[in-house]
Amino acid sequence: MDITVQELKDRLDQGEKVHLIDVREPNEYADDNLGGELIPLGELPYRMDELDGLQDEEIVVHCRSGARSARAQQILEENGFNNVRNLTGGILAYRAI
Repeated sequence: MDITVQELKDRLDQGEKVHLIDVREPNEYADDNLGGELIPLGELPYRMDELDGLQDEEIVVHCRSGARSARAQQILEENGFNNVRNLTGGILAYRAI
């Protein structure tokens, strides 16, 4: 399931706690980020233990435009995470609103 940039922005603006994971590379994160936890896509399969306990929580994954986060969503779902949402359009779309 996906989440729109407007929906995420509204929830963040309201101060809602969102489990946000940025799957871009560290240099991209350093340039601009939404405040989520940085777990680059290539490291994700090896860092599942950091997300232990969130299997039934909503997790929002994002990248630059949505492709890497779609793969991250798939990886998380294959590892037992039940409520993973991909940010449609990624940080590019988020910054455009």
